[in-house]
Amino acid sequence: MTKLESDRLAKLLQLHAAEPLDGFVLYALAQECQKLGRFEEAVDWYDRTIAADPASCYAYFHKAKSLESCGRKAEVAAVLRAGLARARALKDNKAANEIESYLDDCE
Repeated sequence: MTKLESDRLAKLLQLHAAEPLDGFVLYALAQECQKLGRFEEAVDWYDRTIAADPASCYAYFHKAKSLESCGRKAEVAAVLRAGLARARALKDNKAANEIESYLDDCE
């Protein structure tokens, strides 16, 4: 991990300590962990994002990507189906289309 990556992660963790239920910070932590190849940690942060901000449809999409990257392929479709249902319920057509496309690729 580079110093810049380490600094970014440290800053995000500080923000999380100040606002532990902030969906944006949780999502940013998940994205940072995913970018660093820390996929299991990313999955955990995506779960926290979804719990704190159920409208975060892309958390499902990226959680599925992280699951796939850490070899947990059996869980991918279920996560995508849940994300697709959430996106449709929220009428987030862009997210629904992207999640559905990913789901189609998996099945």
